[in-house]
Amino acid sequence: MKIEFKDNEGQVTLALNGKLDTATAMKATTDINSALAKVAIVKSLTIDANRLDYISSSGLRILLTLVKKYPNLRLTNVQKEVYEVLDMTGFNRIIKTEKILRHISVEGCEVIGRGGVGTVYRLDDDTIIKVFRQGTTMDEVKQEIGMAKEAFVLGMPTAISFDVVMVPSPTGQGDEAYGLVYELLRADTLSAVVKRDPERLDYYARKYADLLRSLHSIDVPQDGIIPNAIEHERQSVMSLTRYFTQDEVDVMLQIIDAIPPANRLLHLDLQTKNAMMQGDELMLIDMGEVGYGHPLLDLGHAYSAMVKLVGNYEQIIGMPRELGTEMWNRAINYYFKGLSDEETAHRKKQIETVSCVRNFSWLSLSDSFPQEVIDQCKALMAERITNRKEELLAISRTFCDWTL
Repeated sequence: MKIEFKDNEGQVTLALNGKLDTATAMKATTDINSALAKVAIVKSLTIDANRLDYISSSGLRILLTLVKKYPNLRLTNVQKEVYEVLDMTGFNRIIKTEKILRHISVEGCEVIGRGGVGTVYRLDDDTIIKVFRQGTTMDEVKQEIGMAKEAFVLGMPTAISFDVVMVPSPTGQGDEAYGLVYELLRADTLSAVVKRDPERLDYYARKYADLLRSLHSIDVPQDGIIPNAIEHERQSVMSLTRYFTQDEVDVMLQIIDAIPPANRLLHLDLQTKNAMMQGDELMLIDMGEVGYGHPLLDLGHAYSAMVKLVGNYEQIIGMPRELGTEMWNRAINYYFKGLSDEETAHRKKQIETVSCVRNFSWLSLSDSFPQEVIDQCKALMAERITNRKEELLAISRTFCDWTL
């Protein structure tokens, strides 16, 4: 048994190489204790089990001793055989354990979606993969999986990932990133089918509207893992002081704070490239922003993407802006079917007001947006928020009349 030790300011990693059994346990214990004694304060302890081939009861006792002393102990890159032992003995319930992940290359794969937290590629006719931006943690990946499952149980037509993988950088530069693989048989993005068959735009707009209405009819239990969308939006806006003045941020906060409380299911990034057509059914992907709240927030986010997007529209949405805008206009009319023309026009103004916040709050999704995009957002602040302050705040004061 060989043990490699790394210390990064108290973030300690022990890489185990070989077999951890009765014959090696005593020396392994001595080596581990000796390594940890060199660290003044162990803030976290990770055991990299990538090259751990076997573990016996003697090795399990070493892990038990360590987790009692370091409750935040993590086992990563655990091989299948070792994981089965940990699972069978119940150790994976007392120690945070991550199986080793298979590697998948996306080199040469078609990009079908690109957002603030990752990029979606088509692997083959049956599967797609969402590759998270570098720096995303396994905990964040698991959180998205958990929210997707919770939303699916509640009734959101969600594509559930069946595998977490590691993806080398497509450029060959930089570190690996986590990926989620989805099985979507013969599915294509809603954007792609609209672009390919614009004569059926009205049909797709109805499907899109039905999807939105279906989501917004679902009540989210308050004891689940799906978060409060308004609280998250507030935190996102508050983080924008690195780009905008406090006065500009305060205006956006006033708009968000005017949205009535509610507990409806919200996707919060439901633009047409995040909806996959599988046969005659729409399935949702990219569940990283799912929350509960008032549909006004979800519709404001969608309008921001489909009509007022900042950036390369065709690359991000997947169709020309003119076609995407027409798609939205028809869909929102179907969404409000049954309301008077006057009330529909009023709701559209409310949605547009919320979209003005989303035009900028999405910058909080990543620290690695190109400076060109950040500068473009800064240049639009006066046009979309500052010069319209009184108008936007007046409209926001009417949000309370949108009852569910």
